[in-house]
Amino acid sequence: MKEINLGRVLIDNRHKRGITQDQLAEYMGVSKAAVSKWETETTYPDILMLPKLATYFDISIDELMGYEPQMTKEEIRKLHRELSKEFSTLPFDEVLEHCRAVFKKYYACFPLLFQIGSLLVNHCMLAGSPEKTGQILEEAMKLFIRVKTGTNDVQLGKEALSMEAYCLVALKRPHEVLNLLDAKSPWPAFTEPLLSSAYQMTGNTEEAKRILQSGIYQSIIGLFNLLPSYMNLCLDDPEAFEQTCAHAVQLADTFSLKTLHPGILLSCYLVMAQGWIALQNEEKALQVLGEYTELATRNIYPLQLHGDAYFNLLDNWLDEALWLGDYPPREESVVRHSITQSLTENPAFVVLAENPQFQALVHRLKANEEGN
Repeated sequence: MKEINLGRVLIDNRHKRGITQDQLAEYMGVSKAAVSKWETETTYPDILMLPKLATYFDISIDELMGYEPQMTKEEIRKLHRELSKEFSTLPFDEVLEHCRAVFKKYYACFPLLFQIGSLLVNHCMLAGSPEKTGQILEEAMKLFIRVKTGTNDVQLGKEALSMEAYCLVALKRPHEVLNLLDAKSPWPAFTEPLLSSAYQMTGNTEEAKRILQSGIYQSIIGLFNLLPSYMNLCLDDPEAFEQTCAHAVQLADTFSLKTLHPGILLSCYLVMAQGWIALQNEEKALQVLGEYTELATRNIYPLQLHGDAYFNLLDNWLDEALWLGDYPPREESVVRHSITQSLTENPAFVVLAENPQFQALVHRLKANEEGN
């Protein structure tokens, strides 16, 4: 990627103001040939001339050099999709170097750094070894720390903090997580009812509904991020584990998660099945894995975020509120493969390896992975 675009900037600004090369050369105290070379980028002006040149056109030195430290939301989305595609088609190390080149160039663009860090987290399993996976997580965590400490966007800072904690958990450094997060924080401040009331007062009922729909949606997703973790802690109490699984299934049915957000439900099914294995109930584990496979082999791809008949005002909110819009964090081929891997390479399911029912489920997932 080219860092300096001074020639193009000079030409554009001269033409915009109707200035000739002779006039610019006279002002700068150089020859017309020198200005011509600047514009063709055969040579560049001395660094001490840059403030005078920028002043002449009433622009900043960054603008003069054509340097862009920030990327727009659309540019970030486009780049994210390109890199995500590369992770599914090119050697991991090659894409990793591409990611590094991007974040070094745009090291002050915090939304981009957050997305690059997320890409590294979402694809670190492709690194080739546990040691290298750990190194990638460390690298991603450094990006999240930079975002957290540098951004003025409160929400982005919170998200970066959460991702930093996620990396620490993945790296098995629990004490650092405890120091990072405050478990005694008060109840979260839900502002949606207040915003909705304000929009109602202005007569904008549609926006009031949209605000509340987004709040309900986020709360549901939040619950399904909490329930699997609680299931794991309930393995010392089989009755509590079974009740938690039942609540999750009921909630998923109530809000039609199989179509609204199948990805988060697949993750929940996996935790349920692993729990039943830990409780030595292979029959229930296979039953849940059957649900997992049935959902995974439906027409749910790509796993994009979207609304439905109930959340009928959600789509525009997703596009506006999320940096990536409704686009999934990984390419479909990578997602399908990871869904299969969750059974075939999961130590919890080794006890089922010779079970014909389990083998049939794996066969269906592999066929699904190949797009059959």
